Amino acid sequence: MIKVILIDDEPLARSILVEYLSKDPLVSIVAECGDGFEGVKAIQQHQPDLLFLDVQMPKLTGFEMLELVENPPAVIFTTAFDDYALKAFEKNAIDYLMKPISPNRFKQAFEKFKLSFSKPNAEPAPNYEAVIHQEESKLDRIVVKTGTQIKIIPVPQIKYLEAYDDYVKIHTADGLYLKNKTMAFFEKHLDEQTFVRIHRSYIIKIDQLARIEPWEKDSFVAILITGEKLNISKSGYARLKQMIGI
Repeated sequence: MIKVILIDDEPLARSILVEYLSKDPLVSIVAECGDGFEGVKAIQQHQPDLLFLDVQMPKLTGFEMLELVENPPAVIFTTAFDDYALKAFEKNAIDYLMKPISPNRFKQAFEKFKLSFSKPNAEPAPNYEAVIHQEESKLDRIVVKTGTQIKIIPVPQIKYLEAYDDYVKIHTADGLYLKNKTMAFFEKHLDEQTFVRIHRSYIIKIDQLARIEPWEKDSFVAILITGEKLNISKSGYARLKQMIGI
């Protein structure tokens, strides 16, 4: 039996997929979800073999939802938007379907999945991380999991980021959150006019900087407006001076 979850905020779009999938006796639709929050919970509960996942949804996009899922199942994207990023998904997802989804196009995508499903070791697992952020040049929010809760952090609320093993600590006024990303990722995807990497372990939001003070021989620390002190490397000091014009 193939366990399938449908995640789409449009009931009509889900109903069309239900009609198509109901013709296959080996398919069991274990959940229908109207947004990404429901989708994350349903995936954890049912451990499906395949997602039909909408790209543009309220609250969480399909891309953001995938970031919150460990070892995501196979995905067929469904979308009303055809742009350059979606063309890249073919290299990573099973397929993507343009709405309205025709029977023939659905059959083509689903047969592609069944072929990979029958040969689970034929190809490595899709690398969704490689394409999740291709459609956005700069982040405007970060989605994190805190226990069973999902938190959306607007980038303007960030004070600074701190390297923490395989994670990054995101420091905000209302708390600290962990994200399974690299500092290099955030350095690339945060606005360079707003954030600056001052050390291999720290990226600060420039409006959080109160002053720079000497620290030991030929070194400095950044004093934030909260009073927190963060080490500055030599290369970070050069970037910081350039950014603030000293």
